[in-house]
Amino acid sequence: MVNLKINGREISVPEGYTVLQAAREAGIDIPTLCYLKDVSQTGSCRMCVVEIKGARALQAACVYPVAEGIEVFTHSTRVKKARKATLELILSTHDRKCLTCVRNRNCELQALSDELGVDNIEYEGVRNEYEIDDLSPSVVRDNNKCVLCRRCVSACKDVQTVAVIDTMERGFATKVGCAFDMPLSETACVNCGQCIAACPVGALKEKDSTDIVWEAIEDSDKYVIVQTAPAVRAALGEEFGYPIGTPVTGKMAAALKRLGFDKAFDTDTGADLTIMEEGTELLNRMQNGGKLPLITSCSPGWIKFCEHNFPDFLDNVSSCKSPHQMFGAILKSYYAKKEGIDPKKIFVVSVMPCVAKKFESARPEMENEGLRDVDAVITTRELARMIKEAGIKFTSLPDEDFDQPFKEASGAGVIFGATGGVMEAALRTVYEIVEKKPLEKVEFEAVRGTEGIKESSVMLGGKEVRVAIAHGLGNARKLLESIRNGEKNYEFIEIMACPGGCVTGGGQPICSSKTYMDVDVKAQRAKALYSEDERLAIRKSHENPDIKELYEKFLGEPGSHTAHELLHTHYTARSKF
Repeated sequence: MVNLKINGREISVPEGYTVLQAAREAGIDIPTLCYLKDVSQTGSCRMCVVEIKGARALQAACVYPVAEGIEVFTHSTRVKKARKATLELILSTHDRKCLTCVRNRNCELQALSDELGVDNIEYEGVRNEYEIDDLSPSVVRDNNKCVLCRRCVSACKDVQTVAVIDTMERGFATKVGCAFDMPLSETACVNCGQCIAACPVGALKEKDSTDIVWEAIEDSDKYVIVQTAPAVRAALGEEFGYPIGTPVTGKMAAALKRLGFDKAFDTDTGADLTIMEEGTELLNRMQNGGKLPLITSCSPGWIKFCEHNFPDFLDNVSSCKSPHQMFGAILKSYYAKKEGIDPKKIFVVSVMPCVAKKFESARPEMENEGLRDVDAVITTRELARMIKEAGIKFTSLPDEDFDQPFKEASGAGVIFGATGGVMEAALRTVYEIVEKKPLEKVEFEAVRGTEGIKESSVMLGGKEVRVAIAHGLGNARKLLESIRNGEKNYEFIEIMACPGGCVTGGGQPICSSKTYMDVDVKAQRAKALYSEDERLAIRKSHENPDIKELYEKFLGEPGSHTAHELLHTHYTARSKF
């Protein structure tokens, strides 16, 4: 432990802490902008400066290490003047169209201005005019709002190891961009949206699809079906004031019906279907000498990352479409026939925690007989905006169920949204198929948790099956390189592009840097999914009665010809640049 004084108070903190951490632990709030826990610690914005007794210059608290006996002053007159002047300089070149910004009332720059009492900007800086990059199907970049905090750069380069954006030029011409000023759509961007989640202002946002959805709802010739991913229920409530990690499944279903969708279904059904197909694929590969390890294919950000960076692993990737794409294909075939609806009139909307799903739904592979599996993808944030726009009082809604015939979904489908969830759901089913006996305990604790890479094994049919889980593409890179180098061997791997899995996807509600200092967001949202799994009567995908009926009346069996036509796909190697 290290002893120091902060604002005259004596405190003790662990060695290795920064002044920012020490102050936070002592209940003292120091403003930050470029700092984002586990993502960016650069000290470049100078908003967190503090006074260290005996030091001539002010120091950045987010990178200044504690030392025995030092005295720190976090809100001296000198410090407050420096912070306010720095903030006014940032604002002097900022595009201050706050009322029309997607981050209005959820902007860290806006919050800082309020906290530091900025009521007038004495400086008028020269503003560079930047063209908005909106060519990507998933991410929109507006450098006119960029504050050069570099949090997006750290998220892309250091956490995800994609590195398609960085700072360019010098001085007042400094900006964040892609090599040769290319748009994101022409780079190896994987559309994960972690840059959006890291951005403290409105310089990065998702490509908005709400207008397309509203038009479809109002088109009397369209039969509009909405489906919601497991992770959405664990975060949507945050947009309406609920604590992080509050599941709002019933209110979400009620809101969807009031928005005017013809049917509201749960993508958990598609997740159960994915397990049936992916589990069968794993067993076939293990029994028939297929390519191992089998790697999950639910995360479109991971798929594109693999296409760019690890094309030699594409044969290892499951041929299964992701759950919402599978479900879309079923809705336009089995469901359309069952309900007597012309599949050409069905318009499928997916509510996803992920901006990469927008790219995925537009892939040429994701269609059958000329019909797109999914017609539009909106994020959790976009759904919240639609609910607010429609004047729906979300907190006052009664809890309602999803619609029939896909009302039932298993707990295994729910936990897909957390890292390790796909693996656990698959093991619940594969184990019972192979061992021909029920699991005594359905929870596979070894694959849970927020460690970047997790390893375990399970005995199936007398054989040890080695499994691994990685979340965040930096961890995926480490895992795959260890396999390439012959250091590791597995039979089954789950990879999620986003740190924490879908619960902290690029389309989820954005938390401030202060929230991340105090709360483990990914753990709290995952807890919501595991709690819902525990409450459900059906906790295994193969026991879902709707899935059983789907195979009996339409698909035949997992891995059948019909299943492959509708539910499976392929991927293609792409340039690394």
